[in-house]
Amino acid sequence: MKNASSTRGPSQRQLRVGEVVRRAVTDMLMRGDLFDPDLAGQSIVVTEARPSPDLRNVTLYVSVLGGRNEGRALEALRRNGKRIRREALADLGLRSVPNLSFEIDRTYDRMDDTSRMFADPKVRQDLEEEG
Repeated sequence: MKNASSTRGPSQRQLRVGEVVRRAVTDMLMRGDLFDPDLAGQSIVVTEARPSPDLRNVTLYVSVLGGRNEGRALEALRRNGKRIRREALADLGLRSVPNLSFEIDRTYDRMDDTSRMFADPKVRQDLEEEG
């Protein structure tokens, strides 16, 4: 039998904390508070923040606009994670400041793959036959 909490989505508290963290980190990046050569000239958007159930860890999903040097940008964010945590999250009023991890958001890549799949003539033919 599955644990009831594993079938539910994030709690309201997780969603609130995630959004507060996402905004704080986004604001810091937009202000240009990180002076890292691998981030210079990069437009980075924090698309999602997923807190763990205990709120001690937050995974931030980022998108590098233009897709240039996203590997370098990701490494720079990871390298500066402690500073981002200290400076962006210290004054948010959370009981404890969560640890941050960074990942590239691949949502748009998956959407493009899905669109290409549905554009395939064989798939379209199968869908038309079902309909």
